[in-house]
Amino acid sequence: VQLQAFGGGLVHPGGSLTLSCAASGFTFSNYAMSWVRQGPGKGPERVAVINSGGGSTTYADSVTGRFTIFGDNAKNTLLLQMNSLKPEDTAVYYCAKSPIAIMTAETSYDAWGQGTQVTVSS
Repeated sequence: VQLQAFGGGLVHPGGSLTLSCAASGFTFSNYAMSWVRQGPGKGPERVAVINSGGGSTTYADSVTGRFTIFGDNAKNTLLLQMNSLKPEDTAVYYCAKSPIAIMTAETSYDAWGQGTQVTVSS
């Protein structure tokens, strides 16, 4: 199992960015996937979840209405479209794979990508 996240960078407040996570070594559509971020001096925050087969999605309150998680099953790629970015969105963003198809609040992860830095600053 391998996850490789990319697409981070420096963006101005109010801007947009799309993160990608290339997945290999497993059947992407069979598992729930997440984006998790960790800002400077903060603990990890589960930002968005998509359940197997492009099913239901959930978002942290802090990003609801601004971020969209989706998957491209044909390309085994997980994406995160981020709009109206704020300085508090600055963090390292990780994609993560769950061991099950439908994620709950207690579900942990069995594989992580290496993280991609997003910096929101003027």
